[in-house]
Amino acid sequence: MVVCFPDTQNNRPRVPVHLTRVGVEGIKKLIKLERDNKRPIILLPTFNAYVDLPSTQRGIHMSRNPEAISEVVEEVVNNKSIEIESLCADIVSSLMSKHKYAKMAEVNMISDFMFIKKSPITRNKTQEMTKLIANAIGYRENNEIKIRKSIGAEVVGMTVCPCAQESVKEADKAKLAEFLDEDTLNKVIDTVTFASHNQRGIGTIIIEVPQNQTVRGEDIIKIIESSMSSSVCELLKRPDENAVVMNAHKRPYFVEDIVRNMVEKIIQEYSHLPDDTLVTVRQVNEESIHRHNAYAEKISTMAELKKEIKTSEE
Repeated sequence: MVVCFPDTQNNRPRVPVHLTRVGVEGIKKLIKLERDNKRPIILLPTFNAYVDLPSTQRGIHMSRNPEAISEVVEEVVNNKSIEIESLCADIVSSLMSKHKYAKMAEVNMISDFMFIKKSPITRNKTQEMTKLIANAIGYRENNEIKIRKSIGAEVVGMTVCPCAQESVKEADKAKLAEFLDEDTLNKVIDTVTFASHNQRGIGTIIIEVPQNQTVRGEDIIKIIESSMSSSVCELLKRPDENAVVMNAHKRPYFVEDIVRNMVEKIIQEYSHLPDDTLVTVRQVNEESIHRHNAYAEKISTMAELKKEIKTSEE
């Protein structure tokens, strides 16, 4: 005998309120992505998947969310060339198909990503860990589903405070002036690298990827790393440590500077993207002399960023 179980989710709720997002979080999957003439990328991403819920329905059919993720990921096994933001977009399409009552679906993905790097002086190879981020959001408009997808990365680097460095420089300059003539003093000031306090910086860039366009997470990682005072490395011998510290103190940046550096590099690299492409850039500096952290962020369209950059150059 076949038992027919009641579909309790379809009942009317006691409190008829529309819910913005309902779904599942923390679903892990294994993904292998191919790269032309390069080693494949192995990811163990965590997915969150949501749909909205109308005020007339008590609950979503929750099992359909992990089901959609599993089905799409299984397809990727046979199509390894797909990008992770497109993977999220495909899951959104599946969610919208399974949840006919939903007007919105959203999928977020974050994964550790390992890449090989060489230390600056000894050139020792190290495995560096960072995070790749992808998301997609879809809406029903006139019986048509429109999806916007994004790709990004979160990278740890090193920053040096320019304000503290200037104060150290002025204090040392006053001491040196007690026994050095002005010409020698200026030569010393121009030669010596002055101390400052450092921060561990966490940079994030998320770029919307338009249809038929490609933005690689690996390229975003390079932009973030190059925007800070210095990149960091898992394995550093003494010559490497010296190079990282010296180079970082030659490039002191505020948290605000780093966000602006990233914006400038994004415009240089992705100026071909459509004007309405949404870009999110943020930097968190974990302070070494305070208990609080420093934060800066820019959220804008490509057109607005281009306009601001152009205005600043005139």
